[in-house]
Amino acid sequence: MDIWEIDKLVLFLLFIIPGFISLKTYSLLIPNQEKDSSKQIIDAIAYSCMNYAFLLIPIITVQSNDIKETSPVLYYLFYLGVFFVAPIIWVLIWKWLRRKEVFQKIAPHPTIKPWDYIFSQRKSFWVKITLINGTIIGGKYSDKSFTSSSPATEQIYLQESWIMNNKGGFDRAKNNTDGIIIMEHQISYIEFTQY
Repeated sequence: MDIWEIDKLVLFLLFIIPGFISLKTYSLLIPNQEKDSSKQIIDAIAYSCMNYAFLLIPIITVQSNDIKETSPVLYYLFYLGVFFVAPIIWVLIWKWLRRKEVFQKIAPHPTIKPWDYIFSQRKSFWVKITLINGTIIGGKYSDKSFTSSSPATEQIYLQESWIMNNKGGFDRAKNNTDGIIIMEHQISYIEFTQY
């Protein structure tokens, strides 16, 4: 049995490509832990099967009519949508459902870490970062700031580092600085204040 026979190769691609597109779209939209490739192949096949199950009626309708002969452009556009567009749409629907409060009663939130959740909102904050040694670093987290996302280790770049006053408030931005990067292993906790 030769695995490189064209019919086996086509069958393999039909059951891998849509699922692979779903997996990659999901990992781009929602940070998650990377799985090893053997588990990803099984997931890709499962998601491809789900894609075909959801589109079963349109696929049967297209195949039972002679659309391929009467309108080959529409036929191939339809299957481009089945293989490449629909897997992305299912991920967007799944992401939307998982963020709904009603759905979260039966399934966990899609974002694994609070770090990713808070910073994915792309809000501006005044932050006080308490380091493990007790030092407090204050700064502005805004449009030019950046944080790492899962599966990378947590790091934060504050576009402005501020001098803190004796009462724990923000006194003024430090002069001649373009911000500060703080590594995960240095952080004890972070306090956020509306900007």
